This record gives sequence, C-alpha cells and structure tokens, in this order.
Amino acid sequence: MDTPTSESKVIDSFEMRIAGIESADLEQLHALSVSVGWPLRSEDLQFLREVGRGYIALDEIGRLTGSAMWFPHGDDFATIGMVITSPRLQTNGVGRWLMDHVLSDSRGRDLRLNATRASRRLYHSLGFEPIRTIYQCQGMARRSTDFVTPTDQPLVRRLEGEDLAAVVELDAGGFGASRATLIGKLFTQSLGYGLVRGGRLCAFALCRRFGRGHVIGPVVAENDADAIAVIRHHVATHEGQFLRLDTPVEAGAFATFLSQSGLAVFDTVLAMSRPGKGGAVVVPGPNLYGLASHALG
Repeated sequence: MDTPTSESKVIDSFEMRIAGIESADLEQLHALSVSVGWPLRSEDLQFLREVGRGYIALDEIGRLTGSAMWFPHGDDFATIGMVITSPRLQTNGVGRWLMDHVLSDSRGRDLRLNATRASRRLYHSLGFEPIRTIYQCQGMARRSTDFVTPTDQPLVRRLEGEDLAAVVELDAGGFGASRATLIGKLFTQSLGYGLVRGGRLCAFALCRRFGRGHVIGPVVAENDADAIAVIRHHVATHEGQFLRLDTPVEAGAFATFLSQSGLAVFDTVLAMSRPGKGGAVVVPGPNLYGLASHALG
C-alpha cells in the first residue's frame, strides 16, 4: 500500500497532512483516543496497528488530529474502526478526508463498522446502512446465583492450541466472514472456553486484557444457554474486576445473565454495512453473542 505521506489539505485555517498510521507516535494516538472518551490502552492500539491498516492526520506542528483504520479479512471483506477526530476539529471534514482514503484502499470489499451517534451521519453519507444495535455491557463482574448449571450440561473446557481450527470455523459462521488471521492472533493472547457436544465444538468465548480491565469476545454459540455456559467461567474468574462484553443481543436469557453478572448496558453503537463489488451486504449470523471489539467486529 502506498501511503500518501506528502498529501496535505487545508481544514478551515489549519493545514493538515496525512500519513500512515504505522508512523503515528503511540502516545499521541493514545491521547487522541482518550480525548473522545475511548478507554483504550497503548497495548490495545498497538495490536490494532498490527492487524490493520490506516491513516492519521497531523497539523502543521505535528499534532495528531485524526485517525481511521480498516481491517481486512480475506480478499472480499473488511471492518472499519478507530475513526477518531480531535474534538476541536470534528465538524471540519478531517473524518471525511481520512475515510475517503480508507474507502479507496478497501474498494471492492464488503464493509462493516460500528457507528457512534456522532458519526452516523457521516457513514450514512458514505453509503453505509444500519444493520442492528450493539449493546456495550460492562461493570464489576459478580457471580450470578440465579442461573444453575443443568446436570446434563455438555462439557465446557479450556481451549487449547489444537482447538484453533474449530474456533476459526465457528467464528466464520457467526461473524458472516472468515477472519482466520485475526482469530489466530486473538487466540494467542486470550483465555478461552469452549462447549463440546458430541465431540464437536458448539460454542466458544475468548477473554483478554483490554481497556479498563478485560473484555469477553468474540463469543459464538448456537443458543443462549450455550453462550451463558462459555462466558460464566470468565465472569467467575474476574469477579470483583472490571469486565466488558459487546453484544447484539438485546433481550432473553443471555441479556438477563449479563445484567445479573454486573455487566449492565453502558452505551450502544449502530452496526452498519456497505456492499462491495458483489452487491450483497455481509450480515453477521444469528449466533454472534459477543464482538472482539467495536473496531474488529
């Protein structure tokens, strides 16, 4: 990818230049995310740079004023995230400028992103259409005593290296596209639990350090009961600690379990998508219970 490091643009009275996100100072990138209230660690940002591509905007004295990234999964699909504009420039076109470059790089792919309320108008103007709401559930984890494990509960066990292929396959079904490379990287830095029925992996949940504490995700399962079975171990492990899970599930046993486990709905974002050259919108499957992150889907 050729990054147009010499390109510049006048935004109001500011002259901005664009550069590849790999050149960004990590402390400045972290400060930018904090300025809009995103509780990402420097380690989280570095991971995103390792698995994605993108751009930053810099002002005349080298201050980082915006970012936008995209994350390829195979040849035909990508997610978009880390679209941030400094609060003082949010109405001045920097976000649109950065998004134009991301969309140019990812041309021909089906695209998906999670939009905050402030960014929905921009994404709609770029051809993105809403899919569904994502609920950001978080809080201090506690064991839920209202959900008793059935005596006939299938085997739930720690995931090991030999389970990776089955996790990748199950994730592709729930997510709607294969993201083998990303899942492989997440697998190495996560603790995972899987539910096995008849010798087949039917559900899994990964959990890793992220933001203010830990995040559970991705989570894929065939039904609410299976999803609860694989996340309850993570809840128990992190009892009394900050835990987060982003889910498209609004109601039912799974949503109730999250609430009773201390993970109340904190905020929502809107999942949006834009079709690629095939003309079909990639929609996540009905069994995606937890996202890897807002940026990664």
